Amino acid sequence: MFFRMIEKERLPDLIRGLSTEFEVVGPVAKGDKFVFAPIDDPADMRLDYDTTILPPKKWFFPPEETMMRFRVADNEVVDDEVYAPPRVLFGLHPCDINSLQLMDNVFFGAYIDPYYRARRENTLIVGLSCVPSETCFCNAWGTDEAHWGFDIFLSDVGDEYFASIRSVSGAELVDRHVKTREITDNDTRRFQERTAAFKAAFENHVDTSQLPLLIDAKFESPIWDQLGEKCLACGACSMVCPTCYCYDVHDELEPDQTMGRRVRTWDSCQFKDFAAVAHGQNFRDSRASRIKYRYYHKQWGYLSKFERVLCVGCGRCSRACKAGINPVKVIEALQTGVVS
Repeated sequence: MFFRMIEKERLPDLIRGLSTEFEVVGPVAKGDKFVFAPIDDPADMRLDYDTTILPPKKWFFPPEETMMRFRVADNEVVDDEVYAPPRVLFGLHPCDINSLQLMDNVFFGAYIDPYYRARRENTLIVGLSCVPSETCFCNAWGTDEAHWGFDIFLSDVGDEYFASIRSVSGAELVDRHVKTREITDNDTRRFQERTAAFKAAFENHVDTSQLPLLIDAKFESPIWDQLGEKCLACGACSMVCPTCYCYDVHDELEPDQTMGRRVRTWDSCQFKDFAAVAHGQNFRDSRASRIKYRYYHKQWGYLSKFERVLCVGCGRCSRACKAGINPVKVIEALQTGVVS
């Protein structure tokens, strides 16, 4: 990795240059919120955003996608191409960069997902420093920093960006499209001061010490029944989560029933029929069991396999849950025995 300084007023040059080679996707305003969307004009990009409604995973693992098309008569696949144009995801915060690495563990596992892989391998990542919001708790998991998983990372140090360049592709793009200068000792000092101010700005300080042991010991706790009473089973937490990867697959036929397509859609462990099987059996019929296993998977099951929890503290679920359930409150409830 090497470093360069980029004047803020020159950043549009980089974005316009990237647009000549890639589809550029970045944060834009949607009412009083933000989403990741294709960028036509650098002026549309809102680098002062807090958190987007949906995470960047949608650009690798869409909410709905056609996996293949087939002919009914002979059940022959006639189209299984993956749409994966060259793309740059611009302005990802550290938590979202870390979330993609957690997703990689799943989709690049023993059975590689070709749809996810095609998009992931054809996408460059430009990260961006941020300011913690009231719902952020990425500091609890160490995901408030990104040490890898990006091609370029831009840290705001006033009138310039301290650019960390990790890949050869990132270096070539910077050299081609924007004027930079070498860093000085003063630049490094400004970067360190910015990092210290960022660490001090967090409002949430969650105690996650011994959490795997605690959550395992509380398996039969009445806390889960109390949370189940509050939960609406709407699945909003899963839909906005940057690390939830459950999906459903079904076939759809054309009206003339000669052709069809296989479709993959996001699913949620909070839906009542998620664990339903034949003969009307449902292994997680109660809301309490579903919310319990959601947290056991994220804070214990995934950890036992990959040595990291399946949460990056982005706070999207805190914003989306109408019942006020979120990881911070659940962890506090496990520690105190009181559901707030």
